[in-house]
Amino acid sequence: METLRLLRDYFPTAVFTGRCLVFISEDWRVELTEHKDSDFSRSDIEPSIIRVKIFKKALDGELIPGHYEDFQLAPLGELAEQIEKYVQMAIGTNLRENVE
Repeated sequence: METLRLLRDYFPTAVFTGRCLVFISEDWRVELTEHKDSDFSRSDIEPSIIRVKIFKKALDGELIPGHYEDFQLAPLGELAEQIEKYVQMAIGTNLRENVE
């Protein structure tokens, strides 16, 4: 969860639920969750996996799962930039400003 807490500072419009980092708008929901590699033979130096899930709101108001991607980059700045770029390309909005 440490990486999500650090990413929360990079994305000021995000809400940290204790389980995930969430961006909500009228049309979209973006969730970032943190996962550790379950292979215990690997070193602890490996960065966490951040899964980005994008949901689109349907006409009936239900959230429909769409894209998702896993990111595993060590430098926090690069991780945040790549997540921002991915989401911006997927929904056409900058996360740091406002998810609309």
